[in-house]
Amino acid sequence: MSKIKEFLIPFAGLKLGKHNFEYQINNKFFESFDFNEFQDADVKVSLVFDKKSSMLELSFKHKGTVNVPCDLTGEDFDLPIKGKMNLIVRFGDELNNDNEELLILPHGEFELDVMQYIYEMIVLSVPQKRIHTGIKDGTLQSDVLDKLAELTVKEQKEESTNEEDIDPRWDKLKKLLTDK
Repeated sequence: MSKIKEFLIPFAGLKLGKHNFEYQINNKFFESFDFNEFQDADVKVSLVFDKKSSMLELSFKHKGTVNVPCDLTGEDFDLPIKGKMNLIVRFGDELNNDNEELLILPHGEFELDVMQYIYEMIVLSVPQKRIHTGIKDGTLQSDVLDKLAELTVKEQKEESTNEEDIDPRWDKLKKLLTDK
């Protein structure tokens, strides 16, 4: 993964206070991570960067669609996604990014790369089971679904109400119950 200048925020030159950044994410963004689970992506990310005297607060929000195959039918569809994430950046002796909500940058750093955080936020907002919305409401017309409906087992009810089919031993057992 290479650093892309668009995602580097030079916070050393920013004034104290809130700053807004907008990013339009597409498949080219995910190719830089060698991530190819999406056929297409169209996600808008907005970042509110709040610079304070001793720390930085970042609030990420994203909304858009990713084109993924349905887990049931295998057909591609646009899955709507949205989410948000908060990140606090403090300064210390050495880099520490073990915590997902707290990043410690070494003193002397002057810029922050937000590319990895945007990537993780979007990928983690996609559900594990991806089901086409047309399946849930019954409007999806698919060759796969037609074939599944054709191959489903039809229940056959056998009606055996004839008393001739009853084993005579059961009659003797029933008689024991009524003879008390």
